[in-house]
Amino acid sequence: MAEKKIVVGFDGSPAAGVALTWALDEADRTGAHAALVYADEWPFWAPAASMVPSPALRPDDYVDEVIGGVLDRAVTTARKTHPLVPVSATTVRALASTALAQQSEQAAMIVVGSRGHRALAGLLGSVGAAVGAHAHCTVVVVQGRSAAGAPVVAGVDGSPLAPVVLRFAAEQAAGRKVALRVLRLGPPDGEHRAAAGGQDAFDAVVTAVRDEFPDLEIHVGAVTGNSPDALVAAGDTAQLVVIGSRGRGAVRGLLLGSAVRHLLRYATCPVAIVHEHEDQEEHQEQEAERSAARVGP
Repeated sequence: MAEKKIVVGFDGSPAAGVALTWALDEADRTGAHAALVYADEWPFWAPAASMVPSPALRPDDYVDEVIGGVLDRAVTTARKTHPLVPVSATTVRALASTALAQQSEQAAMIVVGSRGHRALAGLLGSVGAAVGAHAHCTVVVVQGRSAAGAPVVAGVDGSPLAPVVLRFAAEQAAGRKVALRVLRLGPPDGEHRAAAGGQDAFDAVVTAVRDEFPDLEIHVGAVTGNSPDALVAAGDTAQLVVIGSRGRGAVRGLLLGSAVRHLLRYATCPVAIVHEHEDQEEHQEQEAERSAARVGP
């Protein structure tokens, strides 16, 4: 990836404005470019809307005048509040979830608000959940408040994605100069047979992060009850909750784990949904080699 880019799903709504501010702060902190993407969904809903007894048509210059104006104002404000962050904006004719999932192929992160202007959002489902399920990079759904000084929380289970989740959370905590709180998520009922091995794997992942981030304050705990509820509760005193896009038993690229869906519905702070991609897989291979070298023959 030649340029580190944070893509922001933006529709001019208050929730999108909160997400944009979060993304600009992140871009300012990491040296990334912020790219606003407005998904013009009208061509997809217009056929159905034309059957309703109401003025269904919109002016021909709507994209340039209305959507363009929304984006221009957002970019102007962003350049004033975050002058060091390169900012761009574009309009894409596609469903929001499709547009952002496609953008994720060339992005380091996708940032969206918890809800926007879409009148059918409650019926059709969350854009954040849809993008979180299909994106090729980390997706951050900004909801509630991101309290400065509060820790970053990582929910880690026994899935292969655990090292990637924990490393991303550690990077966030270290970059923000706050503590990292790691919660080991217990297996569902009836899956306790591998508990001992799971503990060993969890300890190895935490040890690797401690080695890579020696100055990071890390607190480790376990969740023995309902994992999704525990993550929501932890988010009440966190500035970010980080979790993998899928847990044990989820279908790669299609489903979000139950904990993620629960978090997106009830969390009171931003939620980061971490995905695997080539750079992360390469890091996992390197970390495995380092672990093998520490253990020896």
